[in-house]
Formats: sequence, structure tokens, C-alpha cells
Amino acid sequence: MLVLKFGGSSVGSPAAIENVIRILDDSEHRGKVAAVVVSAFSGVTDALIAAARLAAVSGAWEALIGDLRKRHRDMAACFLEGEDHETARLDLDGMLEELTRILKGIESLGELSPSIQDRVMSFGERLSAALLARIFRARGIAASCLDTRPLIKTDDAYGRAAVIPAETYANIRRFFENPASGSIPVCTGFIGSDSRGRTTTLGRGGSDLTASIIGAALEAEEVEIWTDVDGILTADPRLVNNSLRIATLSYVEAMELSHFGAKVIYPPTIRPSFERGIPITIRNTFNPACPGTRIVRDAPGGDYPIRGISSMTNIVLIRVQGSGMVGVTGFSSRLFGALARKGINIILITQASSEYSICFAVLPQDSGGALAALEEEFGREIASGAIEKPLGEEELSIIAVVGAGMKRSSGISGKVFHALGRNGVNVVAIAQGSSELNISAVVARQDEAKALNAIHEAFFLSTVRSVNLFLLGLGLIGGTLLDQIARQKEILAAEYKIRINVVGAANSRLMVFDEAGIDVTELRSLLTKGMQNSSLRPEPYSLPDFISRMKLMNLPNTAFCDCTASSEVSAVYGDVIRSSVPIVTPNKGANSGSLAYYRELTEYSRERGIPYLYETTVCAGLPVISTLRDLHLSGDKVHRIEAVLSGTLSFIFNNFDGSSPFSALVREARTRGYTEPDPRDDLNAMDAARKVLILARECGMALEFSAVNIEPILPPACFNAKGVDEFFAELEKLDGAFEKRRKEAENRGEALRYVAVIEEGSACLSLRPEPEGSPFRSLVDSDNVVVITTSRYSKLPMVIKGPGAGAQVTAGGIFADIVRIAGPAHIRPM
Repeated sequence: MLVLKFGGSSVGSPAAIENVIRILDDSEHRGKVAAVVVSAFSGVTDALIAAARLAAVSGAWEALIGDLRKRHRDMAACFLEGEDHETARLDLDGMLEELTRILKGIESLGELSPSIQDRVMSFGERLSAALLARIFRARGIAASCLDTRPLIKTDDAYGRAAVIPAETYANIRRFFENPASGSIPVCTGFIGSDSRGRTTTLGRGGSDLTASIIGAALEAEEVEIWTDVDGILTADPRLVNNSLRIATLSYVEAMELSHFGAKVIYPPTIRPSFERGIPITIRNTFNPACPGTRIVRDAPGGDYPIRGISSMTNIVLIRVQGSGMVGVTGFSSRLFGALARKGINIILITQASSEYSICFAVLPQDSGGALAALEEEFGREIASGAIEKPLGEEELSIIAVVGAGMKRSSGISGKVFHALGRNGVNVVAIAQGSSELNISAVVARQDEAKALNAIHEAFFLSTVRSVNLFLLGLGLIGGTLLDQIARQKEILAAEYKIRINVVGAANSRLMVFDEAGIDVTELRSLLTKGMQNSSLRPEPYSLPDFISRMKLMNLPNTAFCDCTASSEVSAVYGDVIRSSVPIVTPNKGANSGSLAYYRELTEYSRERGIPYLYETTVCAGLPVISTLRDLHLSGDKVHRIEAVLSGTLSFIFNNFDGSSPFSALVREARTRGYTEPDPRDDLNAMDAARKVLILARECGMALEFSAVNIEPILPPACFNAKGVDEFFAELEKLDGAFEKRRKEAENRGEALRYVAVIEEGSACLSLRPEPEGSPFRSLVDSDNVVVITTSRYSKLPMVIKGPGAGAQVTAGGIFADIVRIAGPAHIRPM
């Protein structure tokens, strides 16, 4: 014997009702249904409340009733014909006439009492049940309408009346002892009556409760609640896109999830079935093939240590604290007694082990009454300073992690709070029951979605690691990075369970955002040509707006990647990392700027565990910075670094063998794209000096840029030339001097190289002759080389050599850093 309940969305349209008819007549249900409980058509209850409130202020409520009349008449016309249709129309008009009289009475009195509002709301279910019973009969399903008000007996707490179980169960059993022959009662949900016969409503989820009560009274085999989702999910799908259906859970787990916001089922619904051990199944009217979620007394263990995560949006946390609470017997009793006398419902409680403070959560509408009750109860203690005046903190949410499996699994709390901390979600308060069934955390309301997604991924998608990437700069490096992501994305997902979603991007003109992820193959054309498709609309770029939008989206596992060379962008890194957003960058601006800013970023990263990754600021994709970091972490000491750090200067001097003048080699480097359009930007060695400064700081040296000693390659006349042509004219005058210096070195068996040296707290760059066998003589083309002498690598220094520039290797290094953020552990700065 089954009891079925269909919610408002399940009966809100002709197509939905067709689904209900098919469900009642399928082989799973035919001949097994004891009762069908129905809600009002979707949206009707809200319309009735609105009409009643308008009537109380002499508003235009008649139009709302006209809409209700039309909607129900239209529904009848879809299914009924002839006499059935006419009779249904007369019944409908009769009920609406009664409703109209009540609304006119409200209008005359100018007052809407809770009891009259309940009576007005009851018409939604009464209209629905009467019409649906006729529709079922017209389709060959024996059915009759049952107004449950005489059966469901409640107290007189109008709006959220409490059911009186003994009397209600007796009434239901008595009615079902002699049901209409072979007829399924189509029962009104949500409504009942008090001892005086006045209509009451059962509050939120009242129709589900009606079905559960009828099922418990009849000791049904199962109660099926049909709605518009596939069951109870691991998280709210409106906030967590990849939530999963829960196949089975226990009554207690279901009550915990629903108490903290899971809206598919409400706690009072579960209790009658719980007491009788009757399973409740949540199923989808629009996908009846899905088995849904089954709620039972003892649910088998699942694949995950928790069942699900729910949240309660917008709560107020009230704090009571003071030394006058410590060791005082009966303080908690007084506190909660004062709240109980005012009818204040407490959602969550947590107390410091020192007894110095108690926090509890209430709904916003109860916070004022709660604070007043506490000030009244503890007025004397507050006046004496024994306790502080109670305070309420608003704009908070509760995140609840629920699952009986937590008892059998260690480290659940650590996993929860690691996920929150990694994503910069501050926890305001924590509560955990002794049953180990629930861990609750109070967080800022703005962090609710991020917290849910972070915890959900940690438990239900733990084999999949993701990064939501905001990319700034789509030039040569940024564009190459996008190409690499596009080529590697499927491999990363399939083989390594890493997902990289570009959710925001910008060039110097436009920016675009999409939480669901942007197709990286279209991103450059979208921003370079300003193309618009149905979902993505580029907007004018502004750095403050880009950063603000990134913060506002507040996604879990966010990372910020700066592929520009802009000092304006590097100046906002502090703001970004303080927002708990990891940074990946090849931009040298931040780390070669002031020492104070470098330390601010690296120390904050280290202390808070927020990745700040800048491997590609020196030697592109070569593992120089990470190697220095590993040497430091493992206890080695760096004594000396020698390096060729400029790809441009490396190419020029690697090929300066006397076969071509110096100026010709500079022209060739420019033609090959090894220099900036104006070669002086490379020949001034400023870029190499910035790299030297970064390496020196990574070795622990407290240097400013002004302390780096740079030997000029060229005289001032070259740098003072008006344009590039004039520069080359000046440079050609130096060909003889450069050839003479080269020849002198060659005669000694040496070759010229521009080398950086970091040693004993100093850093310098100079053009010097290198003997045969020098690692700087083995370079090819524009290669870089770094030679590191340490306590361990003293006799034979460590050599790192390879391409130190180029879009592919630089983008590859950036890509590696992004993937590193997705990993379970990232490499942190020293």
C-alpha cells in the first residue's frame, strides 16, 4: 500500500498532470495506491496570500481571483468534456464565490487575521484536489476528492499549526476503514482544522507532512513524494552545478540536511514516517524512470564519508559573553529559557569550553526579539559588567556537512576546514553534535556558494581537481597559453583529473566573464574582434572592474594569471592575494619592485598558504626559482650564482665570432624577434638586472634594484639617439672597439659573455671574457644558463641550461604553475 504526494509543480500544467496520470496507471502503482495527496497548482498559494493582503488594504484583489478562475477553468477544459466539464466548472465557481465573500469581508474589516489567512490559503488545495479527482476519473482512474480538514486535527497556531497525532490518526483510520469502493482519495495537502473546526495550515512543506501522516496512520509500505527534481542531491543544484543524487539516506541524515536548508523535504515531514519506520522516497514527476532518493531507518553506507551538504542563507549569530558566565550554574538554562518564553527558535548553538561565551543562530526576524529577551533576563549582569551586552552579527549563512559515515572516518573535520581555508572562507563559528552526524560552520553570506562548492569538490569530486582561471593579457604569451590549454585540456581531465576553466579573461580593450567556463578556442577572437554570441558579451576593459568582478564571482579554486608586463597590474597583486586568490605570473614587476612589496607578497603567501607562483619571471620555463626554493627548504646554502639571463645578449655574444660586426648581429637579433622593436630596451640590460634582483631576493638578500651594479654594454650616445635608425648609426661606430675587445679575448683563448653574478650580498652584471670549458661558452642561440654553487654543490656547481625566452617555453612554465595550483599540494614560496 502506497501513499503518493504530488507537489505544485507536478500538477501545475496540463503536461505535468499527464505525467501524474501515467504514474498512477503504470505497473508500479496500479492497484497499490491507498491515497494521493496534492498541493495547490504552482503559484496559487502565493496568489491567494497576495489577494488577502490586498483586500485588507482595499487593493485590487479581484484581478488575482479572476486569474485563478481562468487558470483552473483552462485546466478543466484540457481534460474534461460535456457534463464532467460543466459540473467541474460549477464546483469551481462555487468555491471561488465562497473565497470572494471571505475577501470582501476582509476588505470591509480592513484586517487580515492569521485564522482568516489560513482559510483563504486553503482554497488552493481544495480547488486542486476537486479538479484533479474529476480529471483522474475522466481518464479511467477511480478517484474521489477528500477534504482532509475534518481528519487532520491541529492546535490553533495558524500559519504553522502542529498536528495532534492521536486524534488525527484515529480519524484517518476510521475514514479509510470504509473508503469509496475501489476509489483513490485525492486528498488536500497542507490544511487541517483546530478543535473549533476552524481551518489551519501546516506551514512550509505542509502537503508533504499530510502525506507522511496519512502513510503513518495507515502503516503504508511507503510514502512517495513526487516533485520536480530527481531526489535529494548532495548540494543545492542552484549553487553547486555538479551536485549528485543521493540514492539512500537515513531519517536522521534527511532531517539534518532539511533542517539546514535542503528544500526538497522538510523536517516535520520525516517524523511520522520515522516513528513508524515507513520509507519515504523522493521522486521526479518529470523523470519517473529515476529511482529518486529513498529515506529509511538504517541506510547502507555509500561511496563517500558524507551524504550531503546543505546551507541556510541569511541567519543572525548572537553572542553572549563575559567573565560572569564562567562556572555559574544555571546560566544556560536562564538564557535558553528566556528565549523559549518568547517563542524564539534556535537553529545552532556553540559554546566555548572556557564557558566565557555562547553563540547561537536565529532567523533575522527573530533576532530583535532574542536580543530584547536576553537584555531583559540579564539586565543586572549587563549593568554590572559581569557580561557584555549581547550582540547580533548579520549577513551570515550556515553550512552543514551531514553523514553517518563520519563516525567511521577520520579527518572529516580537517578536510572540511582545509577546503574552506584554501579558498579564503573565514569560519565565524563551528558546531558539531556528539553523534558525529553533522559539522556546521557559520560563514559570511557572500561566501556561501563558494564554501558549498569547495566542500562539495573536496568530498564528492576529490579525484577531480579544478582551477577557475582569470586570465589577464592575451598577447603572444597569453595567446600561446590558451593554445596549450586547449590542446591539453582533455588529456588533463581524462588522465590526471584536472580541470582548468577559464572563467574570466581580458586584453587591453575588452573583458569577458562566464562562471560556466569560456571556450578557450574562441576567446581570442571574442576579445580581439569584439564578437558576441548568445551567452558571452564582452565589455570594455578596466583593471579595477576586472578585479572587482573576480572577487564578486567568488568562485572556489580561483586563480589569477597575469600575462602582461604591466606595472599597473602587478601593483594589484597585494589586493588579489589578500582576497585569497592564488597568483601565477611571468610579470617581473612585483618581485623586482620595492623589497617591501616583494616581502609583503611572498610572506603573505607563505603564512596563509595562498600560492604566489612566478617561476617564469626568470629564464621562462627553466626550473630556476623552484630549484633555489628546494635547496633552501632542504637546508642547503647558496654561496654564488653566475648566469646569462638575457636571451638577446646571449644570442649576440654566442655568435660574436668575428664573422659579422657587432652592429650586424644586433640587427639580426632584431630581425629574428629576439629584441624589442627598439633594441636598446634589451641592450640596456635592465631586464636581466630585474631577473638578477629576483634571484638575489630568492636567496634571502635584502636588495633594492638600485643596489644591482650594471656595467653598460654601450656608451650614452647610443641610448640618447633619437630613433632606431640613429641608434644603429651610433652602434656602427663602435664595431671596431667591440672587434678589438673580442680579438684580445680570442688571443687568450677566451670569448666575451654578458654574465650576472650574485655573491656575498651583492649582485652585478658585466661583459667579461670566459675561458674554454666555461659553461657560458656552451650556449647555443638565445639559451640561458644559471650556475649555482652551494654548500652541497661546491666542487661541481649545479648547472641549469636551456631556452630562457620564447612564447612556447614561457607559456609552458605558466601552464605548469597553474596545474600546480590544481594539485592537492602546491609548492610554496620560501
